[in-house]
Amino acid sequence: MANSFKSEFQRNIGTGAQVMYTASSPVISATLIGMTVANTTNDQVFVDVYVTRSTVNYYLVKGASVVVGGALVPIGGDQKLVLEQGDSISVVSNANTSLDVTVSLLEKT
Repeated sequence: MANSFKSEFQRNIGTGAQVMYTASSPVISATLIGMTVANTTNDQVFVDVYVTRSTVNYYLVKGASVVVGGALVPIGGDQKLVLEQGDSISVVSNANTSLDVTVSLLEKT
């Protein structure tokens, strides 16, 4: 088994859900060690972050407020998240092109 640190970046996430990461083969599991959701607009926005497992969505946050010039950190510090093979994590906003998102993770293959 090998471990690899990785990062994912997405700009201008809006009202269409964006899959940030999927633990796909040959990944056995992935530990998300950090996730930051930054508001890039001049208005307050609301964000959903959720994990999909077997077509079922499990919310980390739903309708969470991100203030102008602010960021939300749903994963980080004491909060980690393990994704099993086939799981994915997604982000969606209530406003068009309003979020930049970064994810840091450790893959086990």
